[in-house]
Amino acid sequence: MGSAAISDPESPPVLGLMVGAATAAALPSLLAFNLSPSPTFLNQALALLLWPLFLLALAPAGPPLLRAARDAGSLLVAITLVGLSALASWLLGALPASLALSAIGLLAVAALLLVGGAVAGGHTQAVAWFEAFCLGWVAAGVLNMAVAIVQVFLPDLADGDWIAASGMVGRAVGNFRQPNHLSSLLVWSMVAVVFLQQAGRLRLSWAGGLFGLFVFGVVLTASRTGWVSMFVLTLWALADRGLRRPTRLLVGSAPLVYALGYGLMAWWASAGEQAFGGTARLAESDVSGSRFSIWANTLELIRREPWWGVGFGEFNYAWTLTPFPGRPIAFFDHTHNLPLQLAVEMGLPAAVTVMLLLCLGLAFAWRRAGPGTAGRSVAGRTAFAMVLLIGLHSLLEYPLWYAYFLLPAAWAWGFALGRPAVQADTTNRSAHRPWLPGLAALAAAGALLSVADYFRVVPIFEADADAPPLLQRIADGQGSVLFSHHADYAAATTEIAPALRAQAFDGATHYLLDTRLTLAWAQALAARGEIDKARHLAARLREFRNPLSADFLALCESAEKPSSPPFQCQAASREFHWRDFLPR
Repeated sequence: MGSAAISDPESPPVLGLMVGAATAAALPSLLAFNLSPSPTFLNQALALLLWPLFLLALAPAGPPLLRAARDAGSLLVAITLVGLSALASWLLGALPASLALSAIGLLAVAALLLVGGAVAGGHTQAVAWFEAFCLGWVAAGVLNMAVAIVQVFLPDLADGDWIAASGMVGRAVGNFRQPNHLSSLLVWSMVAVVFLQQAGRLRLSWAGGLFGLFVFGVVLTASRTGWVSMFVLTLWALADRGLRRPTRLLVGSAPLVYALGYGLMAWWASAGEQAFGGTARLAESDVSGSRFSIWANTLELIRREPWWGVGFGEFNYAWTLTPFPGRPIAFFDHTHNLPLQLAVEMGLPAAVTVMLLLCLGLAFAWRRAGPGTAGRSVAGRTAFAMVLLIGLHSLLEYPLWYAYFLLPAAWAWGFALGRPAVQADTTNRSAHRPWLPGLAALAAAGALLSVADYFRVVPIFEADADAPPLLQRIADGQGSVLFSHHADYAAATTEIAPALRAQAFDGATHYLLDTRLTLAWAQALAARGEIDKARHLAARLREFRNPLSADFLALCESAEKPSSPPFQCQAASREFHWRDFLPR
């Protein structure tokens, strides 16, 4: 690859592409408004709507859809295996239909974005497509930096509707309300700046300013994953000889710029007696944030059920109901590590197969970035870098369980896997791809329908003054296709008819077994005579040491103990496996 700019500055990406990429990348991350019960659903619904619409701008002169699917074949097989696992957990296990259908639907849209990315990667205008994609992430980065600055330096301006208030003093959390998510978005924005500078779309001075701004944003998040990402960027600078020297120096400077930003914030905090979340993070005794403990528990579950796992979506259920005296006290619904999550839920054989397919997809993506023009090659390697960085995040968190990361990651991975177009091939292949825009439109329509479905459960948690009675709202919510488990939670934690409540536990407990739900479940089991099971749940509550269960367990420590101790004060007369609690 030469050192010249990789595209013609006089031929910018199509305006529609730039607008589509900017809205798809930025809007889901900027939406602060949310409605209970899910704080991120509306953000994800926006991503599910906008990323398929981004595919609609794809010009007809591209590779056939089947060839693009073959290019991304290893990943499509991996997605299919995970989808089949969710289907089996529903049809053969106890996973509620709402949770299974939500997962399968999201995986299907990810497969669509993957193939759409492969089509774009094999397009004659592949570099223009990728430039638009990167411009979208730069726009998202700039706008999210405005949010981050308000949250850290002007927190009184964070009204919660336009800019979310940070629940972590001195840390930027973005409108995602999660510092690790904001960090990963800004890291993607940094990668996008690198490509645009290499492509000749950004002068070095502008690129340096934006790159430094985004690194500073990562400092404000105090994310450990973001800190590690700075060194991964340096490895990229060392490994990718296709980058021009100024661009390589810019990428390699990430750790130094981060250190300078951290030092500046530490000085600012000490000089003005202001809070900086980074210093608090540095002082934490558990550098893993309870991850080491949850990983140890996960490995034990894998040891007990190595072949078939606990079932897709059932990690929280199995982990919560299994005795772990030294467990972390937070309620984890994910292992915070992608390979472990696959292994504990799908079993080792299936998990190893999926991970091998994903690694094969990474290898193919790196290999296919070599051929073609200099511009297409660097675009492919940049897309590979984006996938690699979100993969790193997936070893410590679970960003790919959120549509606003999964879908663009799928598109970027597909782009890297798409075999570069041969310029001499001028065959009109539009007839081969009528399905792509049709499926994209169908996916966007599905996103709108999911929002309508979500509004069936919202009144349960945010009722108007003239709303129907709670039991009627719960009943309406239980008719939701994708969100009935939220209505089940409300039913399980409300005093209603015992038979209806028992049925609600069958659905609610597979989403997240928190203190309130576990306490209600224990009391319901005791009321219907299943005392030993109720005692087992009380023992699990004791392990979590959550303040919400303190009064419930305090009777056992009271100086004036009752003559007949309540069930929570006695050990179960037998041992239970977590599967003993599955509905019969």
